[in-house]
Amino acid sequence: MNKQESSYRWVVFSTVLLAYFLIISQRTAPGLITDQLMKDFHVSAAVIGLMSSFQFFAYAGFQIPIGLLSDRYGPNRFLIIGTILTGIGCVIYSFSPNEYVLIVSRFIVGTGDAMIFLNLVIILSQWFKAQEFVKLLGMVSLVSSLGSLTATLPFSVWISFAGWRTPFLILGIILAIFSYVLYTILVLKPNKIYKDSIDIKKRNQNRESVWRILRRTISARQAWATFLCHFGLVGAYVGFIGSWGVPYGIHVLELSRSEASQLMMYGLFGAILGGPLISWITSRLDSIKNVYTYVHIIALLSWGGLFFLGVNPSFILVVILFFLIGFGNGASALTFAVVRKSFPIEEVGVVTGFSNMGGFLSAVLLPILFGKVLDLSPHDFHLGYHYGFIIPVLFSLIGLLGVIMIKKERRDEKNVLNAV
Repeated sequence: MNKQESSYRWVVFSTVLLAYFLIISQRTAPGLITDQLMKDFHVSAAVIGLMSSFQFFAYAGFQIPIGLLSDRYGPNRFLIIGTILTGIGCVIYSFSPNEYVLIVSRFIVGTGDAMIFLNLVIILSQWFKAQEFVKLLGMVSLVSSLGSLTATLPFSVWISFAGWRTPFLILGIILAIFSYVLYTILVLKPNKIYKDSIDIKKRNQNRESVWRILRRTISARQAWATFLCHFGLVGAYVGFIGSWGVPYGIHVLELSRSEASQLMMYGLFGAILGGPLISWITSRLDSIKNVYTYVHIIALLSWGGLFFLGVNPSFILVVILFFLIGFGNGASALTFAVVRKSFPIEEVGVVTGFSNMGGFLSAVLLPILFGKVLDLSPHDFHLGYHYGFIIPVLFSLIGLLGVIMIKKERRDEKNVLNAV
């Protein structure tokens, strides 16, 4: 039986989504303890920003190499290795005696995390038909938001009860164990049930060189358009909530840690709604670019709104704007719908990696730049955060430029299906 017609594909889908959920749940969790780490390790805001950026630097830096390797050798092994590395990084993080080990541990986490999403996309491309892809991306976005949601109030309560080290230790152990579950579902079981119609070794013999594929990718306007879309939409959101979101609630809005983590939840509620809703609207209208353009405009206006609220922002307006920013981030899966429709299946991995790198390159830059702005006003957090919001506004402008660059795909759907 063909993989794309088998009921087993839903077992694969559920398993890889669970792995993605677990990894997402710890990706932004360090943002809950930013001020606590500054106090425990006696470091500045810029150092904490550097720690967050090292994680996203590893993530962004490995996107293209992992994409090339996954296209060539298959996504399963890299998804499993990525899960193991993320678990190991979490365990090391929980035992960190100083800021240097903190930075190294988050770099390991970022390296493992770099192998997760793009391989998930390739796996879905292999197991599901093209017309199912946009709707599935909505589910992926929903699971991502739910994972991030657990890194707000639930994780904050856990940290308040057990300290910050224990939650990361337990989650790291769970991830390491779950890697064997992935091996069973993705490798052992399918090898007994299915025989791929194309042998990997024979396929690789007929492959183009890596450098030719890479040159073609980085010279494609559509690839750069998706890169910029993700840079503006994802990086600003992930970079902020993963580093300065909770401290913003504590220092500017004068909330408790638990209340500040709830503030982040409003953005995640927006993402939970945005992912499935925008995917459904897009599949109904069959116009990715038009829908995505409106999403980017909403994100730009929302970040601009946070800046124009000034040094004493209204809590209600902050909640509304965070919700809208999260809504836009939830719709960011449309980046990969563009990739899936614009490139042959054999190159989905590398282009997905290239596009995803854009989002996490900005997630690298934002914590550092934001931290440096805050250090310019060490005794006036209100003023520091006010001017810090200029950074995500500029990033959002870049994202809007990217969506304008997208060429509408006129490829016949049959050609897309034949590429599967």
